[in-house]
Amino acid sequence: MRAVVFDGTLRLDPDYPDPVPEEGEALVRVRLAGICNTDLEIARGYLNYRGVLGHEFVGEVVAAPDHAWVGCRVVGEINAPCRHCATCQQGNGNHCPQRTVLGIVGRDGTFADLLRLPLANLHRLPDSLSDEEAVFVEPLAAAFAILERVTVRPSDRVVVLGDGKLGQLVARVLQGVGAHLTAVGRHPAKLERLRAAGIAACQRDELPPERADVVVDCTGSAAGFLDALQLTRPRGTLVLKSTVAASLSLNLAPLVVDEITVVGSRCGPFAPAIRALATRRVDVRPLLSAVYPLTEALPALAKAAQPGVLKVALRP
Repeated sequence: MRAVVFDGTLRLDPDYPDPVPEEGEALVRVRLAGICNTDLEIARGYLNYRGVLGHEFVGEVVAAPDHAWVGCRVVGEINAPCRHCATCQQGNGNHCPQRTVLGIVGRDGTFADLLRLPLANLHRLPDSLSDEEAVFVEPLAAAFAILERVTVRPSDRVVVLGDGKLGQLVARVLQGVGAHLTAVGRHPAKLERLRAAGIAACQRDELPPERADVVVDCTGSAAGFLDALQLTRPRGTLVLKSTVAASLSLNLAPLVVDEITVVGSRCGPFAPAIRALATRRVDVRPLLSAVYPLTEALPALAKAAQPGVLKVALRP
């Protein structure tokens, strides 16, 4: 099959071995795959990953342990836990020490013609949901993960830092809470997309001086944490959504002095993400910047890294 591989060098392999499903796994033909900032960071050396890139996808099941799934259009959760260890038995499979992660840790990803995933990871899609919308399920689920970890009240002042792919989705999810929400970014066109969705948006230097109850860092930069820390009120909550390859020298004293709670937030629940997309409670159609054929994956990845660009997808 064709696959986009990172082995220290990013390349398109026209003859990569087809995946062979293990027990309990399905074989899925990829219909559309989204490019995430994490993919770009992996190509810069994040996690020292080697293999097929990509973890956001819409696909069609071509083989499965349960034949009723064959032909179904699906999306899939990216963590494949062992389901037997103490961590899994406690319901924390996303943190299983033996887990593989689609296109991120020990498991080939979605920038290919085919992929394999445990059948238990797959979610059927309603017919009303287009591939171009459904490719946002995984990152939108990551946005919903914030509400699993943090209580956001309607009376709270909330700031979302970052107007890129994830920041756009996080702001749209938190908008549904009814809090006093402001999204902060650097790109006028992206800020305008937020305003078109009814979300207050501004440049960093336009933000009111009052510090926020909840600040979510979606900047995709190591320095974003420092900016988020300055914006979080004493005893407030700082949520980290960014994964970056760069390191950061950090003074932790403000966290102690201001008694700030820092919450890491990663993968989230697919069911509410699918519902929100199907009902257009979250409308992602304005967020798809471009779709490239898989054969043009390298230009597509370069496009996705450009300032001002939102979601770029690959169509095998």
